[in-house]
Amino acid sequence: MKDLKIEVTLSSTKKEKPQSDHLEFGKIFTDHMFIWDYTEGIGWHDPRIVPYQPIALDPASTVFHYGQTVFEGLKAYLTKNENVLLFRPEENMKRLNRSNDRLCMPKIDEELALSALKQLITIDRDWIPSAEGTSLYIRPFMIATEPYLGVHPSSQYKFMIILSPVGAYYKEGINPVKIAVESEYVRAVAGGTGNAKTAGNYAASLKASEIASENGYTQVLWLDGREKQYIEEVGSMNIFFKINGEVVTPELNGSILEGITRKSIIELLKYWNVPVVEKKISIHEIQQAYHDGQLEEAFGTGTAAVISPVGELFWQNEKLIINNGETGPLSKKLYDSLTGIQNGTEQDPFGWTHRL
Repeated sequence: MKDLKIEVTLSSTKKEKPQSDHLEFGKIFTDHMFIWDYTEGIGWHDPRIVPYQPIALDPASTVFHYGQTVFEGLKAYLTKNENVLLFRPEENMKRLNRSNDRLCMPKIDEELALSALKQLITIDRDWIPSAEGTSLYIRPFMIATEPYLGVHPSSQYKFMIILSPVGAYYKEGINPVKIAVESEYVRAVAGGTGNAKTAGNYAASLKASEIASENGYTQVLWLDGREKQYIEEVGSMNIFFKINGEVVTPELNGSILEGITRKSIIELLKYWNVPVVEKKISIHEIQQAYHDGQLEEAFGTGTAAVISPVGELFWQNEKLIINNGETGPLSKKLYDSLTGIQNGTEQDPFGWTHRL
């Protein structure tokens, strides 16, 4: 592996670490962060690990006005024998560069970025929580920093990595969540930025999510932006349905994020010889399967929640109660197996985990 020479400035004061059993998601951050600058004509330069701190940006920075920003999310896990494991981090770096390409941002050297990430985690290793269901969430992201009020790709960027010890993403944990199917608002369309992990996609989802929350629903299930009938994804997860013994998930179509957990679940199901199909599927098909008694389970997948069973879908004033609102056996098995691989309690036959 190439070596990235990183200037390291350690924090002179250490923050108080939270109790592992009282962690929320994304509210507490570790002592250090990584910063890497890009300047057109020079390339990437001045990689450094510094104490966690605010960043100073010109008010005219491109990111504030034209939304050139991308991000990733992955986790580090502490095993019972005190080893640190990462789960498929190379996939995150590949996806980051796909997002960069869509947003006209410079690609990073994936190997060097991963090396920097590992060095940062090593420095803040004692922040990794050990309680069951906890982990160290890793947020790499890039922003456009050129101070210029013109609509064109920035000539300057910052790539940064911050770390956050976390508990469960949803307060329900592995218990089923309730999801409202969105029929008015649209998150993305094919040809847009839906398959890039960029901030604007999430900003576009907030209004519908706010309305759903006011009505007692945890998240929104998005439909396609043209016909408003084909299932795409949940706000922070890809979605799967078990129908009459077969697992079905929407095919990647240019407006759905290519989830790494999604990919892993598909590979795991195939490894178990469970029938799994990626295809175009409408909400009407799901509704019909429900009425026919064939909708056996539904679950979301994502880095933050891993597996999140869906106990209810709300669509056209009808509540579709799935598996009596309880966690299904396949959802539970997938959750136990994938988290077991991630935290080192189960064998990893795929070579997905990286030990620091």
